[in-house]
Amino acid sequence: MSGDTPQDPSQNPTVNREALAYRRGVGAVLFNPSGLVFVGRRFGAYSDAWQLPQGGIDEGESPESAVLRELEEETGTAKAEIIGETTEWLTYDLPDELIGIAWGGLYRGQTQKWFALRFTGDDGDIDLEAHDEPEFSEWRWVALEEISGLIVPFKRRLYDDIVAAFHDLSERMISRA
Repeated sequence: MSGDTPQDPSQNPTVNREALAYRRGVGAVLFNPSGLVFVGRRFGAYSDAWQLPQGGIDEGESPESAVLRELEEETGTAKAEIIGETTEWLTYDLPDELIGIAWGGLYRGQTQKWFALRFTGDDGDIDLEAHDEPEFSEWRWVALEEISGLIVPFKRRLYDDIVAAFHDLSERMISRA
């Protein structure tokens, strides 16, 4: 999502982190039939990082609708069904250099509901350029346990929590493949 892109830190006024709210969002762990998950390589300043599809919840939108919308916007496909979700909302904080800059300076990080989804299409259904402003430059399937090592450091704890939340589901899918 473009809101994570750092700008010139000199533009970051002194902001009280504790006074800022968390932005509400969703995330998608898209499993293929082999139990691997979709990751996309980011554009921009974090182009070395890979991440799962994620984004904000629009006003009046349910988390379930938001995750399906975000998945389609970021991967170009709606061929997926929700098969699980985290019981808790998971939170991460922005690093200091992004406080007061990302998302118009309104948030200190995000609190997100994460969903596991079964991919019901084939690889040809994924089209990163389906929308005007692509999120990812490339994509691949990886083992769920690999995702924490692929993400930007400030989201690593969040991704560890995602792996823990969906580990059993991943194992069940792999055993059926």
